[in-house]
Amino acid sequence: MPDDPEEGMLSWDESVFRDEHVFEIDYVPESFKHRESQMQSLKYALRPAVRGSRPLNTIVSGPPGTGKTTAVQKLFGELSAETDVRNVRVNCQVDSTRYAVFSRIFEAIFDYEPPSSGISFKKLFGQITDRLVEDDEVLVVALDDVNYLFYENEASDTLYSLLRAHEAHSGARIGVIIISSDLSLDVIEELDTRVQSVFRPEEVYFPVYDERDIVDILRERAKRGFHEGVVGTPELDRVAELTAEKGDLRVGIDLLRRAGLNAEMRASRTVNVGDVEEAYEKSKYIHLSRSLRGLSESETALVRVIAEHDGEQAGEVYDAFHEDTGLGYTRYSEITNKLDQLGIIEAAYTDVGGRGRSRALSLAYDPEAVLDRL
Repeated sequence: MPDDPEEGMLSWDESVFRDEHVFEIDYVPESFKHRESQMQSLKYALRPAVRGSRPLNTIVSGPPGTGKTTAVQKLFGELSAETDVRNVRVNCQVDSTRYAVFSRIFEAIFDYEPPSSGISFKKLFGQITDRLVEDDEVLVVALDDVNYLFYENEASDTLYSLLRAHEAHSGARIGVIIISSDLSLDVIEELDTRVQSVFRPEEVYFPVYDERDIVDILRERAKRGFHEGVVGTPELDRVAELTAEKGDLRVGIDLLRRAGLNAEMRASRTVNVGDVEEAYEKSKYIHLSRSLRGLSESETALVRVIAEHDGEQAGEVYDAFHEDTGLGYTRYSEITNKLDQLGIIEAAYTDVGGRGRSRALSLAYDPEAVLDRL
């Protein structure tokens, strides 16, 4: 394969990427644009921690891909580098029980994981608060994708333990940042009254980026991630246009990366609009892929059953699910509600021939796209 620049072709050891890591979802950019007011609000809430007091508790909300997690990671990085405030971000999509959340906190404080069994929550909690008091440290806990704790009915217990830590152990100072992308979830309303009485959070909202902001952010990513001249203005504008349609910046970041890989497949030194259009067929499902990755085996089994019985009545879907997994109706109903809340399925009530109303279950995405990602 020729490697003459005039030919516009890549040799075997060449790449269009300067730094492909720039296009990964967990990458924290040096320059975090168009979220200045939100960053100031978060700094205001965290400032007491720097002075040795408990910080203000905060709810960070907004649609997916609007910079919520990046903002918190950015601030936590600054706290770690410039202060003695200890911080930990817990991914509740992965750690969706109170015990799992406190295991991650324990790991962050002690630099090793607690035993997976044989230690009670009370003992785990006590070791964490003992160390915080002993080291005279303030702890800030970010519960990212907190909606998963609500789906598993673990949110109230988890928050109650965090918010009441100073009562259980005098001198413990813990602040909580809740991050939620589920706009249908009323966090305060869904909590137990015992938690509502002590949880009076600041609220910081992250709106969808407009197309001009998207172009600006993606241009910066492309500059850092690609070699010069790889992505031109028409290609970047098309990526921004497709991203704005979805309202999720992560779509655009993934789209740039996949378009670059498509260019490399053609052994080309530049990305063209065709590379972008082809990449979009996969990038547009990034939210679906992320949601599916967090499902348990039984939850995945129900998604597969619904894909195979798309649009059928809930009773028929349950029969197929029970035959496949052996699980009962209560667990089936819990998983159905969770998948509905996640936006993976749609559960619509319909009249059934004079026999009352029943739910018809269908996927919110193309069944083939779902099965491919499972």
